[in-house]
Amino acid sequence: MHQQIPPFAERVATALHDDMLQTAISRSASRFIANRTNAIGALSDEGALRDQARAIRANALAHLDELLCRLADNVQAQGGYVCWAEDGAAVSQYIADLARTRAVQLIVKSKSMASEEIHLNQALEAAGLTIAETDLGEYIIQLAGETPSHIIAPAIHKTREQVSDLFHQHLGMPPTDDIPTMTRTARTALRQRFLQADMGISGVNFGIANSGAVVLVTNEGNGRLTTTTPRIHVAIMGIERVVESLDDLAVLLQVLARSATGQKLSVYTTMVSGPARAAEPDGPEEFHLILLDNGRSAILGSQYVESLLCIRCGACLNICPVYQSIGGHAYGGVYPGPIGSVLTPLLQPDLPDSYELPYASSLCGACQDVCPVRIAIPDMLLRLRADAVKAGKSARTEALAIRGWQTIMSNPAFYQAGGKLAALSTSIRGSSNFHHLPPPLNAWTHQRDFPPFARQTFTQWWAEREHTRNNQEQ
Repeated sequence: MHQQIPPFAERVATALHDDMLQTAISRSASRFIANRTNAIGALSDEGALRDQARAIRANALAHLDELLCRLADNVQAQGGYVCWAEDGAAVSQYIADLARTRAVQLIVKSKSMASEEIHLNQALEAAGLTIAETDLGEYIIQLAGETPSHIIAPAIHKTREQVSDLFHQHLGMPPTDDIPTMTRTARTALRQRFLQADMGISGVNFGIANSGAVVLVTNEGNGRLTTTTPRIHVAIMGIERVVESLDDLAVLLQVLARSATGQKLSVYTTMVSGPARAAEPDGPEEFHLILLDNGRSAILGSQYVESLLCIRCGACLNICPVYQSIGGHAYGGVYPGPIGSVLTPLLQPDLPDSYELPYASSLCGACQDVCPVRIAIPDMLLRLRADAVKAGKSARTEALAIRGWQTIMSNPAFYQAGGKLAALSTSIRGSSNFHHLPPPLNAWTHQRDFPPFARQTFTQWWAEREHTRNNQEQ
């Protein structure tokens, strides 16, 4: 379910020339990076903790079938319901049917990237239901009619001035850029939604197999209101997000918050274990856990299985020079940034130009350096590029250029002649840079100048050096 969107190159160009977007990203990215650096640096043995976190996630994937069955059994033993959903259509149908049989009209929703992945809001609205996002960032972009541009900060692309305009337009707030005033306005508008809602939908950061609990990690109280105030709670969990025990969870929580926002621990870490018991005054009457596959099983048996280790901290987005330049929407899919350039071609292959996303990387390796579970993102980006070439999705001019480069580099005579020709061709211009080159080389000069080649090639310089040294020795 994808709307017609401009080609990837056009989306990138638009983002690069969006001054408000550049301002918003620069304000946030540097703060995220600094906070993470300080939080990780405070650990006594950061490397060992990350190794342990990776081992926990790898062990869960290796025993995924067993852990998921144990999780489902424990959820049902506590009075909950479990739905095994093959894809987004199955999730939407299950929730729509549940809402119809329980006379649900209004649904409040906590932040869930899994629900964004399957376009849940659009499907439920088509079924006649009203969906209210309650995470502040998600609420902002819902008012704007947009999608998230970051894994943990959905409205990172908005400046406070733009948010003020939205609240003035939709909530009648007097114009102001005072953040406490804006958050108070949003809180007032959302409070009635929580009280009126019949169903709450949340994501799941981790499911604990041994206890049947699902864990929500948030920095806002909306997560707890969504899961306890409505009479029905539906939690949507990607099947890879299971862990075995509370001990495993404790390790992952230490690296998640530090990597995501630079906190030792998020403000709210909520564990939900089924519906409210008879003696409990709070909690839903019904609890439904939806285990979403949506292509994950296919990844398990592939060379990209490591991508499922991701705990959605967003650290790779914050550090990535490409994401810092173009933001999240330019990627076109639900998951942006380095990990999104891997996940989107795998989980959303119907996105027309998803095969181009792995090329949106300098392969600097910063994403792997900051990943709390050490995912080898650059390696997978290269594999996806190779897959695109094998599938015939690379440009014909690119294939010809690579073949020409191969011919020149494997033949010393061609290589030397090419170096001399290149030096001669740019020496006509003198020592100044080229601001414009003819197609297809203009793709380079659209963004940067092209420096002239050295008048003397390295081969020539080396030959002269050897000649001079030999004469001196004689």
